[in-house]
Amino acid sequence: MNWSAWSLDRVLILFVSLAFLVIGIQVTMFHYRQNFTHKAMWVPVISSPIFLIVGLILTWYNASWLHTLFMVLMWFGVVDGLIGFYFHFRGVGIRVGGWALRNFLIGPPVTLPLMFTALSVLGLIAIYWKVW
Repeated sequence: MNWSAWSLDRVLILFVSLAFLVIGIQVTMFHYRQNFTHKAMWVPVISSPIFLIVGLILTWYNASWLHTLFMVLMWFGVVDGLIGFYFHFRGVGIRVGGWALRNFLIGPPVTLPLMFTALSVLGLIAIYWKVW
């Protein structure tokens, strides 16, 4: 495989797709540990493998409808991550002691949904990338 012939956007889409595999495993373990007590916990667990599959297919099959689908999914990922940040931040605050440092250490990981958002933004950068 000749990687020097791959464009930057193609490499980024491959990276983002594989990163969603890893973050999807992490999200699934954290939410499983909490027994999926809130229905919103299922959204990143279900969407991560979809992002992975669509991104991998897009990496090898350059179809305009796949670009559109990937773009829509990445926008969904941005919104999902921001909503997750809200739920995680609120989850820390409702613990005994409120937003104390110890609650940030042992409560819901506040930065994980932001990582989900950041990966989605990187996917959007790859889709909107224009060579000048």
